[in-house]
Amino acid sequence: MSGSSSSLGTGNQSSLWRSVDGDDEEGDQQLRVNTPFPAPKIMDLPQFQGEHKESLYWGTYRPHVYLGIRTRTPRSLMAGLIWIGVKDGKYVIRHVCEDSDEISKYGWTHHNGRDYGNQVIVDHGMTLTTEFLKTKEDGCGYGGDWALRIDAQIDKDNLDEELWGTGHLFFYLAEEEDSNVLSIGREKLDTPDSSLLAYGSREDIGGWELHIDSTDDLEIHYSGFRTPHFHKLAELVQNAIGSHETGVGLLQPDTSENSPNVLVFQISAKFPVRADISFVSGTGLPSSRDAERVKNITGKQLSNTLIEKQKEFDEKFNRLFNLTDKVSSEAVTVGRAALGNLIGGIGYFYGQSKISLTQDMRDKHGKDFVPYWPAEMYTAVPGRTTFPRGFLWDEGFHQLLICRWDIKICLDIIGHWLDMMNVDGWIPRELVLGTEALSKIPEEYVAQHPTNGNPPTLFLALKDLVNGTSRNQFTTSESNEITSFLDSAFVRLEAWFQWFHNTQSGKDVSSYYWHGRDQTTNRQLNPQTLTSGFDDYPRASHPGEEERHLDLRCWMLFAADRLNSITKLLGNHNEVGNEYESTVRLLSDFELLNKMHLDDVSGAYFDFGNHTEKVRLVWRDTESLGSNPASQELIREVMEIPQLSLVPHLGYVSLFPFMTGIIPSESPILGKQLDHIFDRSELWTDFGVLSLAKSSTLYDKYNTEHEAPYWRGSIWMNMNYMILSALHHYSTEDGPYKLRARTIYEELRQNLIRNVVDNYFKTGYIWEQYDQKNDGKGRGVHPFTGWTSLILLIMAETYPEI
Repeated sequence: MSGSSSSLGTGNQSSLWRSVDGDDEEGDQQLRVNTPFPAPKIMDLPQFQGEHKESLYWGTYRPHVYLGIRTRTPRSLMAGLIWIGVKDGKYVIRHVCEDSDEISKYGWTHHNGRDYGNQVIVDHGMTLTTEFLKTKEDGCGYGGDWALRIDAQIDKDNLDEELWGTGHLFFYLAEEEDSNVLSIGREKLDTPDSSLLAYGSREDIGGWELHIDSTDDLEIHYSGFRTPHFHKLAELVQNAIGSHETGVGLLQPDTSENSPNVLVFQISAKFPVRADISFVSGTGLPSSRDAERVKNITGKQLSNTLIEKQKEFDEKFNRLFNLTDKVSSEAVTVGRAALGNLIGGIGYFYGQSKISLTQDMRDKHGKDFVPYWPAEMYTAVPGRTTFPRGFLWDEGFHQLLICRWDIKICLDIIGHWLDMMNVDGWIPRELVLGTEALSKIPEEYVAQHPTNGNPPTLFLALKDLVNGTSRNQFTTSESNEITSFLDSAFVRLEAWFQWFHNTQSGKDVSSYYWHGRDQTTNRQLNPQTLTSGFDDYPRASHPGEEERHLDLRCWMLFAADRLNSITKLLGNHNEVGNEYESTVRLLSDFELLNKMHLDDVSGAYFDFGNHTEKVRLVWRDTESLGSNPASQELIREVMEIPQLSLVPHLGYVSLFPFMTGIIPSESPILGKQLDHIFDRSELWTDFGVLSLAKSSTLYDKYNTEHEAPYWRGSIWMNMNYMILSALHHYSTEDGPYKLRARTIYEELRQNLIRNVVDNYFKTGYIWEQYDQKNDGKGRGVHPFTGWTSLILLIMAETYPEI
């Protein structure tokens, strides 16, 4: 690649669609778009093998269900929990995380990402606590043993004892590998002293056994099923026990199915109910050693270990984030829950992405889509209800936290993302792999478009890792692994940067624009820019090649600067680093930036494009077609010819030069940015900085009849975190605005912490966004412990270097 100023022109997108071997007849199978990047896979590095890989083998890697356990392998033995709750006087079944369940609270309060987690679920008066533990002892199979403690209690003073008299929990095993057999430990039913529920064998872990232990009087029923639809296990259980609205039936042994791939165990008992379920691997003939291992992860010994693990988590949390004297004890609770559920929400997925073709390629190959190569993904997720899958734009923010908690897990996740790169340097913006992930996404969002990008936020965490290594903040072992990782990843990071430069460049040198906006829409008030991550944030009213998107320009500067830092760390700066330095100099040229994006009158930075403010949505009559009568629909009406100009919408995009530190500390333009941020008539509230100023003509406006405002006023934590980072930076830089930046920083930090903490204790959740009008009330997806978890770094006053 070349980062020199002469190379920053308009790229050619045609190469995206050429067949690898030219125009061959089998080109639809070998398009560049679904050809892997030609470099060794990062996840094949020695540091991701051996002990590290085995330590992460089992985990709570199914974030879309309230409790789901699986291995990091394409075809896994899976486990999970289903239960019967009560809502509006009727029995209801719980399994997949759904907003419609109206669960009062759920989420991992503690999770270390490796061998321990504690989750609390409050379901209409029932409190269900699930604690997960992994151990590795002599004799264990690959990945070790694990245990699950389930504790269910009810509020007897406020609940109908007739409905809540007996608790019904359903624990299941599901085998994705067709050749493996699940066997019932039938002696459990005949011999009260036996704890064996099921047993089997897998090539990876050898023989295994599933046991249950409890001091309560449990009634256990079971059934075996065969199904390929693991994402519909709740429906399978519901059908087996009959209608659960007025009563709960019992599972019956199914003797007709000789080779079930799903075993379900119904555990019924009077409240409160507590049961320990243990999974031991590497078993053979019954032995005292296996019995001892079961004993070690059940009962009193499990209690002691769980207490010790929680203590270890708390001690590490306190050591890393050092919140003492910085925030209240209530805030510490929220920060701990934010971290715990972010890490507890890390998932493992396997499958093939769906890639959309351009019209030319559709005509040539007779297909609308092609599959990406089969791939595995280990990733944090933004939210377990609506967004339990990988998002490229979100992941960089996730890793700002995770890299501070567990560097190896951070590198593992980033490595999985970079291994999803195709030959052109493109990475899908969303990853929907496997049937369970597909079951939680609308069909229209599944296909990925290889002409479209997403902000390269992975560089956020990489910068921290580079700085920490350069300053000897890590152990020698950690520094060596970071350096080895970056050495292997550098060719992919370069290709990613070059993909942006080749495909997203604008007409003017140093300009960029997000491709993928709909130039023909007559229904959206302002055509969305999903690729930017800001969805409905107002851009030029008429998309086109003349656009200059300020945020993408700053992201490119950010990426070039990080690549330059990596070359210095790796010692090859003389070879390629000077090219990145040239790019950094060009994109940080303050006069050039101002010429292209600054409005001299307001002192604000804006996008540039073909734009008019005279746009509105109006009702129009539709024609009757066949049996469909005429009706009305909202259609976009343009009332004046658009002109090439700055796009006068003040908001998060406007603040990117400030957030990335381009503005000199002594410049009056910096003072203008502080004015805009701290102005209550524009961006400032008592709950955080708005995404779009109140003065904008599109502030809080619907984009279509049914598309409520998203980035048009609501308060988002990721951008507030970046604003705080910049305020913190400028508060330490000599200049006339140093003290003012500090004052605004302190007030904004307190506002954000107070609002997130208040919402958590009022609602039980951390939220996707916060309402700028309704007293800062949480809105959108919940729990959203993706980038909203950055509230913990805000509490700790830990920010990436600008």
